[in-house]
Amino acid sequence: MNRRDWLRLSAAGAALPFIPSFATRRSNNPIRLHSNENPYAPAQSARTAMREAFSETNLYAEPATYRSLESMIAAREGLRPEHVVLGAGSTEVLRMAAMAYGLSGGEVVTGYPTYEGMEESAKSIEARVHRVPLKTDKSLDLSAMDMRTTKDVKLVFICNPNNPTGSICDKEELNDFCMEISKRCAILVDEAYYELVDHPRYSSAVPLVKAGANIIVSRTFSKVYGLAGLRVGYALARPDIAERLRTYRTPMAVNIMGLRAAIASLNDERFLHYSKTQLETGRNQITAALRDWGHEVVESHTNFVFFHLGRGIEGFQRSMASHGILVGRPFPPYLDWCRLSIGNEEEMTQFSDAFPKVMSTSTR
Repeated sequence: MNRRDWLRLSAAGAALPFIPSFATRRSNNPIRLHSNENPYAPAQSARTAMREAFSETNLYAEPATYRSLESMIAAREGLRPEHVVLGAGSTEVLRMAAMAYGLSGGEVVTGYPTYEGMEESAKSIEARVHRVPLKTDKSLDLSAMDMRTTKDVKLVFICNPNNPTGSICDKEELNDFCMEISKRCAILVDEAYYELVDHPRYSSAVPLVKAGANIIVSRTFSKVYGLAGLRVGYALARPDIAERLRTYRTPMAVNIMGLRAAIASLNDERFLHYSKTQLETGRNQITAALRDWGHEVVESHTNFVFFHLGRGIEGFQRSMASHGILVGRPFPPYLDWCRLSIGNEEEMTQFSDAFPKVMSTSTR
């Protein structure tokens, strides 16, 4: 696929006109297609809020500012503010949960591969982690996770959509799993890519939180809102569980710039629609291109795709880096697969130009 083909696909697939004030064109190298970042963010409203917050950066964030964001999140989800726990990105939410349930010999069950934040946090406190391999379609194996959840397990981690594969859990299967397992232990459902999913088989676990189940949902402003560098995430949980998590939260973990940007982003429905549309268009286009090139691609519901490279990922990483493009790291046991984040139009065009050249040469 050359630049002309990519631009033709973009023109055919884009649902919205290009909005210059929203787009981020990176002039620095290399091109970052390895960390699932949002190249179209932050929103202009978030940038304005951050500029206006400059005069506050010498001060600690007021508790009222925290409460304002918590109240906004709660209202959007049909919950009360006491259901919401802010953290420095959803990674801190996972760390809080690992501390709350993994100390004193608590064991953790997780899919494999999946987002490593939970496993890393659990291992840092010497909690035992049980990895359950994915199914052949690269989705989480809930039946196997059920079987692995013994009386010693205190927390089960579900990443939905899953990272690095982009797959989702069937909503009915996940609901049944959560209703059963939550009688034995707590479940954390990581919904970092929730806003990007538009599929009838998918459902958030928030209704289970509303029903009072032993469920924690983690979300982030890093992906669709593009605030990854500001570190703003949150947990949604029953008030008693939320209070348990707060015990392990870093005091004033979210900085004033992040708080102001998150509040502005939540109010900006226009940017949310724009961001989702651009990322979905890019995802669909690169999926079609990779399949045309003969590569298997897992159906993704995120801002990245996971595809069968057919050769060692580490050699491919080095070769793409020589073209100024960073791609995803190894995810054992899928060492001949690649996770590719969705960049902006120019970045994806450069990837599409470099990819056939790299694949036509050895990647030892």
